[in-house]
Amino acid sequence: MSQMTERPPDSDRPLERLPGQVARVSLPRPVLQSFHYRIPPDLLPTAVPGVRVVVPFGRKRETGILEALVDPPAGGGSRLKDLHSVLDEEPILSPELLHLCRWVADYYVAPAGLVYRAALPPGMLGSAGKGRGELRRQVIHIVRELPTLTEREQVFGKARRQREAYETLEAIGGRAEVAHMERQLGFGRAVLTGLVQRELAEITSETIERDPFAGFHTGPPAPELNPAQERVLEELLHRAEASEPGVAVLRGVTGSGKTVVYLRLMRAVLDRGRTAILLVPEISLTPQTVERVRSEFGDDVAVLHSGLSDGERRDAWAALREGRKRVAVGTRSAVFAPMRDLGVIVVDEEHDGSYKQGETPRYHARSVAVVRARMAGALCVLGSATPSLESWELARRGKWASLVLPERATPHPLPDVQVVDLREELTPPPRILSERLKEALAERLSRGEQSILLLNRRGHSTWISCNDCGWVAACDSCNVSLTWHRKRGRLVCHHCAFEQPSRDICPECGGRTLSFTGVGTEQVERHLGEEFPEARIARMDVDTTGEKWAHRDIIESVRRREVDILLGTQMISKGLDLPGVTLVGVIDADVGLNLPDFRASERTFQLLSQVAGRAGRGSLPGKVYVQTAKPAHFAIQTALQHDFETFATRELDDRAGPGYPPHVRLANLLVTGPDETAVADAAGALGDWLEELIERHEVASTVVLGPAPCPIDRLRGRWRWHLLLKSDDPPALGSILRYSAANAPIPSGLRLEIDRDPESLL
Repeated sequence: MSQMTERPPDSDRPLERLPGQVARVSLPRPVLQSFHYRIPPDLLPTAVPGVRVVVPFGRKRETGILEALVDPPAGGGSRLKDLHSVLDEEPILSPELLHLCRWVADYYVAPAGLVYRAALPPGMLGSAGKGRGELRRQVIHIVRELPTLTEREQVFGKARRQREAYETLEAIGGRAEVAHMERQLGFGRAVLTGLVQRELAEITSETIERDPFAGFHTGPPAPELNPAQERVLEELLHRAEASEPGVAVLRGVTGSGKTVVYLRLMRAVLDRGRTAILLVPEISLTPQTVERVRSEFGDDVAVLHSGLSDGERRDAWAALREGRKRVAVGTRSAVFAPMRDLGVIVVDEEHDGSYKQGETPRYHARSVAVVRARMAGALCVLGSATPSLESWELARRGKWASLVLPERATPHPLPDVQVVDLREELTPPPRILSERLKEALAERLSRGEQSILLLNRRGHSTWISCNDCGWVAACDSCNVSLTWHRKRGRLVCHHCAFEQPSRDICPECGGRTLSFTGVGTEQVERHLGEEFPEARIARMDVDTTGEKWAHRDIIESVRRREVDILLGTQMISKGLDLPGVTLVGVIDADVGLNLPDFRASERTFQLLSQVAGRAGRGSLPGKVYVQTAKPAHFAIQTALQHDFETFATRELDDRAGPGYPPHVRLANLLVTGPDETAVADAAGALGDWLEELIERHEVASTVVLGPAPCPIDRLRGRWRWHLLLKSDDPPALGSILRYSAANAPIPSGLRLEIDRDPESLL
C-alpha cells in the first residue's frame, strides 16, 4: 500500500529562521495540495504555524493558514513568490487544532484549506478574510486633570464648548462613548478633537462583545440527582480523571435526566481549571440548552452556531480563544471551538444525522469529537436515548464505556404507545387524522392539555400531476417532483430551492383536472384548523423558522401554554422538554421507512422513539398514537415498546449479511456532471480503474459496488452516479480514497466527490 500514497508528506520539522525559509500555506479552495511561499526577512518573526497569511494567488491576494515551515521544494525555491503579510500577532489555530484539522483533511480526503475555513468563524479566510470583523466603539477619557479654576481659565481661554465637554466628562466619571457625547450630549467631533489636541483627553477604540443570548432568561437550577444519575456521574468523573479518559456512551431513555448529568460533569471539569464543549444537533435546541447551561455557568458560556450573525460568532470564538469564557455550546462546527485545556466534550443526541456535514469537508462531528478528545486528553461523552449503531457496537464490544439511565428521572413512566393501522382506519374515505387520534386531540383540548403532531414532510402537497396526460410538476434542475406550498402559491424544489408559481392548467395538454397528492405539514395545519377551530396551532418547520429566533419564539409560546397543538417536522422530535404535552401523534410513520438507504429502519426507530419521549414529561401521563401502513415492521414494533436493545440486535443482524456499517467501513464516491452519458461513462471507467487498483495492490479487504445512478440521479443541474467502497480495513480504505482523489481518471468538466462514512446514500 505504500506505493498508493498520493504524495510524500511535507516535513513539519522546525527550521532555523533564515532568509529564504518556506511557508506551506493552505487556501480555502477545492484542491488537495497546499502552496509554498518564501518568507521575507521582515515577516520571519511572526510567520509561525497557525497564523493567517495573505499571499498572492493568480492576479489577486487570498488569506490562508500557514500550516508549517518547510524546506524549499527541490529545484523550485527560487521561483517562489513572497508572502505578502501576516495578519495575526499569534496563531489563531493552536497546535492541537492544527493537528485536528489535518486529521479531518486526511481522513475525509478533503482540502485542508476548506477544513480550516470550517474550523474558523465566517470571513476569516479567502478573499474576504481580512480581519476578525469586530464591532468597536470609540471612547473618550480624561488623561490630564485640571484641579483649579485658574488652570482651567489658562487652558481653555475662550474655548467655552471644550471646557463644557471636559467638565461634562468629569461629571460622568471621566469616560464616555464618543457617540454618546455627540448624539445625546450635543458635543461635536471638533470639540472632542480639541480636547485631544490640548492633551487633556484621548480617544481609544474598544471591542464591543455581542452576546445574542444576553436577554434570555436562565433555566431553573438543576435538580438533585437520583441514585441512577449519581452512579453514572461517578463513573464519568472517574474516567475524566484518568490519564486516558476515552469515550463513554450514555444511553438514557427520554426524560432520564442526561442533561443534568452533563452539567454536573462539566462543573467538575471547570472546577479543576479545564474547559468543556457541549454539542447539540439542531439550532432549534440551542436556546433551550443555552438557558440550562447558563443557569449553571452564567457568563462563562459562549454559543457557536450558524443561526447567529457572523459578528456574534466571531465574538464568541474570540472569548473562548482568549480564555474569557470556558464553556462552548453549539452545533456541528462547535467541535472546533478554540478551547484551552479541554477537559470534556459532550455530544448530545449523538445519533443525529445533523452532525454529518453535507458538503466538503464532509466530516462527522461525533467522530471529530472522539479524535479531538483523545488528542487533548479529555473525556468524550456520547449521549442519546437511541444511540447510533456505530457507537452502540463499539460500546457493546468494550472499545468504549457503556452507561445506562434506564428510567425517567421523575416518577412518571414512559408514555403508552399505540399503533393505528392506516390501511384500516383511513380508508375509505382518505383522511389525515384517524378517528382515534382525532378523539384524543379533542379530549386534550377539552382538558386544557397540549399535543404534538409529527409529520416529517413540509409543504401542502408532495406533488401535482395531470389526470389526463400524466404530467408531473418537476424541478428543472433535479429529478424530483415539486412540492406545492399553498400559502405562498408556489411550487418548490426542496433540494435546490427552485420555485415557480402554482398551476391550474397542465402545461403539456392544457387539461384542468390536476391532482394534488401527498400530505405535508401545511396541509395538516389547514386540516387541524378546520377540525378544531378553537385550537391554537403552531407549525414548526423550515418554512416557519426562517427568522433568527423563530425556533425559540415558537417553543416559548408552547411553554407559556399559548399553543394547544404543536405541529412540525423532525425538528420537534428531540431534546424539547415541554411538561404540558400529554399527547403525541405521528401522522405517517412510514415517510422515511421506504427510502432506498440502509439506515432507513434505524432513522425511523430513532424518530419514533424520540418524538414519543416528548409526551408525559410533566405530572400527567402521556399517550402516543403512531399512524402507519406497516404496523408489523420491527422498527415500529420495537419503538412502540421503547425497546432499543431488541431493535439494535435485529438491525445489526440484518446488516451483517450484505455488509453495512458498523460491520464494515463505507465510502460513497460520486461522479457528477452536466451530461448524463458522460457521467455514466466516467463512473463505469472509475469502477474498472478501482477494481484494477485493488487487485494490483491485493487489497482483499475492500470491494467495489456499482457504479449505478444515485437514487436521486440529478441534483442542481448535475447528473449523479456513484460507487460504494466497502472495507473492514480503515487504513487501507483511506489510502485508496486519497490515491483516488489525486489520480482517478475523471474527465474535464466532471467532478469526483468522496463521502467517507456517509450518513445517506441518496
